[in-house]
Amino acid sequence: GTITVKDDKSVSGSIKITGFTATAAHIHTGAAGKNGPVIIPLTKSSDGSTFSVPAGAKLTDAQYNEYKAGNLYVNAHSAAYKGGEVRGQLKP
Repeated sequence: GTITVKDDKSVSGSIKITGFTATAAHIHTGAAGKNGPVIIPLTKSSDGSTFSVPAGAKLTDAQYNEYKAGNLYVNAHSAAYKGGEVRGQLKP
């Protein structure tokens, strides 16, 4: 997938899950190897495997600073791994 964060702090993009059935996906705050809170829940499409950033999503100033420091990640959850099955750090 691709998640884009612009200089105005707007967030857009989507991810497509293959190989397992995702129950949810979110953007979280957290450094690599650390868990953190959900900041943007992603919306599941009708195909069941694509999750998109909701229209109009924006980061706060503090969240944007975390993004610039490499401390945001996308996490896809499944029934088997409720805490997250696949994770990817967002790189500025």
